[in-house]
Amino acid sequence: MIWAMLGESWRAMGAHRLRTLLTMLGMVIGVGAVVLMMSIGQGAQFAIQQSISAMGSNLFVLLSGSSTSGGVRSGGGGNLTLTVADAEAIAELPGVQAVAPIHPGNAQIVYGPNNWNTSVIGTTPDYLEVRSWQVVSGAGFTYSDVRSATRVALIGKTAAQNLFGDEDPVGKTIRIRQSPFVVLGLLGVKGQGMDGRDQDDTILIPLTTAQRKVFGSQFPGTVRMTMVQTTTQEGMPAVESAMTELLRQRHRIREGMDNDFFLRNLTAVADSAAESTRVMSLLLGAIASISLLVGGIGIMNIMLVSVIERTREIGIRLAIGARERDIMLQFLLEAIIISVVGCCIGVLVGIGGALLVNALSDTAVIISWMSVLIAFGVATATGVFFGFYPAKKAAQLDPIEALRYQ
Repeated sequence: MIWAMLGESWRAMGAHRLRTLLTMLGMVIGVGAVVLMMSIGQGAQFAIQQSISAMGSNLFVLLSGSSTSGGVRSGGGGNLTLTVADAEAIAELPGVQAVAPIHPGNAQIVYGPNNWNTSVIGTTPDYLEVRSWQVVSGAGFTYSDVRSATRVALIGKTAAQNLFGDEDPVGKTIRIRQSPFVVLGLLGVKGQGMDGRDQDDTILIPLTTAQRKVFGSQFPGTVRMTMVQTTTQEGMPAVESAMTELLRQRHRIREGMDNDFFLRNLTAVADSAAESTRVMSLLLGAIASISLLVGGIGIMNIMLVSVIERTREIGIRLAIGARERDIMLQFLLEAIIISVVGCCIGVLVGIGGALLVNALSDTAVIISWMSVLIAFGVATATGVFFGFYPAKKAAQLDPIEALRYQ
């Protein structure tokens, strides 16, 4: 019975091919738009998640405070108020997993005939743990190197390529501000950070080496910033309060006075960016879904026209014994076929569009089978919903009036 109805539905649509194709076009555009927009949205989410993962997890950044001279206030880091001793005290707080004091700067790096200006970060071995950064070749420096202010370095991928090309940098000697440094290891690729900077364009050296032999330090033991990693994200508010209280005590800041440091929750910033991307994905999906609604309305309009054109045919079927549910099922099947075929074509169009966007603009796209299934299910439901009224109207025709219809 069903197969006979399917064959009849297919013949009825074949009799008006152009009209059927135009009706399908609404579903093709709707499903294609949903798949394309969801792929772009999920690609954006993936890019944000990669940036967050590259940055590290459960992170705080402590910046030195500002200074005032002649009524002019400097920005954060203008006054070196943080010390290595502060970092050591913070490391003893409950909920803190790792702490890395940082003394950064920029310098011209020379290797043989090549030179490159890059970021040079003086820090401790815990920096690699805080940033979830791997040494893919060679080895990292140790606390013994920090205590001895050894001239050793870890080099990022971008800096290594510009200085060494395809040559292995491990064991080679580079010059940082005319001082020789031995490259102990090559850092893994981090990629672009959330601020757009190339995280791999950097060199890490022991903190004391940076303070004494590269950048200098006006006050011994001071650092420009400190990165703090907590054991869990849930414990970050408690750690933030404890750090603020500890530093105010250590810096002898009286009640009512402003802090001489700045505390930034990087995880909160990253989560905010991720949430914005999720909202954008939902918005893109909602906008694209409007096309499905328009396509469904198109199906209903065409099916109503079909009911009017086939009124006499419906009357004949009812007169020879066809039941109302048979007539209703006939028209529902036609609406479902239009929806499903249009959906299949739309999925291919959406996937092709996503791949084209990726190829032309290098925009990250992720084609999820879940988005395809959702689009397919919604399209089928749309066909049933908007095909129900015309099918019901056809089934409720009076056989005598239908036979008289010209």
